[in-house]
Amino acid sequence: MKFSISREAFLRPLQLVVGSVAGGRPALPIMGNILIEVKQGLLSLTGTDLEVELITQITLQQPAEDGVITVPARKLLDICRGLSDPCEITFEVKNEKVTIRSGRSRYLLSSLPAIDFPNIESWNSLLELTVMQGEFKKLIEFTQFAMASQDVRYYLNGMYFEASENSLRSVATDGHRLASSAITLPQSIEAQSIIVPRKGVLELVKLLDNEQENVTLQIGKNNLRAIIGGFIFTTKLVDGRFPDYRRVIPRNGDKELLASRESLKQAFTRAAILSNEKFRGVRLTLSENLLQITANNPEREEAEEYIDVDYQSEALEIGFNVSYVLDVLNTLKSEQVKITLSSSDHSTLIESTDSDDSLYVLMPMRL
Repeated sequence: MKFSISREAFLRPLQLVVGSVAGGRPALPIMGNILIEVKQGLLSLTGTDLEVELITQITLQQPAEDGVITVPARKLLDICRGLSDPCEITFEVKNEKVTIRSGRSRYLLSSLPAIDFPNIESWNSLLELTVMQGEFKKLIEFTQFAMASQDVRYYLNGMYFEASENSLRSVATDGHRLASSAITLPQSIEAQSIIVPRKGVLELVKLLDNEQENVTLQIGKNNLRAIIGGFIFTTKLVDGRFPDYRRVIPRNGDKELLASRESLKQAFTRAAILSNEKFRGVRLTLSENLLQITANNPEREEAEEYIDVDYQSEALEIGFNVSYVLDVLNTLKSEQVKITLSSSDHSTLIESTDSDDSLYVLMPMRL
């Protein structure tokens, strides 16, 4: 096998493939490698950790010799990253020895046979849909912060996607908060729901870098595949039952607060400085058209903020984790937000005032 490619054309696809599988110590030595294949002028790079798999394909501009091999992923990336740009990289395999040349630099890398490289098993797609990358990226970014991490309830360590008729909804929750967002699909589809694991979500969103291009999603019984430009991304799905998120959304809130998102964000950011570093609690005291935010910590330091808001209901005092509140305020894009409350021990609903596509539920804290 032999091919030449510019560093500029090779580096970003290589970074994404290596980044999608790099992590701790691989379960098998070969999983620390990436699969490199040249076939009929097309260069393919494949990385996998058995949970996710990323394949990128690059059309070579110069004549090449076909072949396939695996090489250490991180070492190859570090070599290519260290070369000065612009430069041409020549990759050659002879007798299982891999030589990389660029200018007066030469590197000899170890390899493992491609036949031992693990591939996610072949599977059939049950549902296929196409959406704009920008829309799908928004769907993920508006909810991903609420995904659980290493929760014993394994089905919370990911994102729930629900497709029905002409809408696609994402939901994430860690048991303390819930985030949900929806987009309208250009075509009507049959009902389908899946849970994509946390790593699959975080790696997939990195590939969505061209808002005007489409992404094709293929949903199988145990896998999700996304075809994005020159990338084919596959992730295994979480085999579990996601909680009924509709039951979590509060419907009986009788107190409504309207406020500037930016004013709230700045006030909560300042109050957070003196909140308890472990519990991150802040107290909200609501009276007519006024919101008081207070925070304190074990060092007996205290922060107090007052904001003018639109609030006409009875007085209320409620506590929240300030980090959770800021996650929502940083995600929403509207100028105004609407907060619907009922009592100090019931969950609160936060929404944008100019769109009902996204909603956020926060559980209160006892302070």
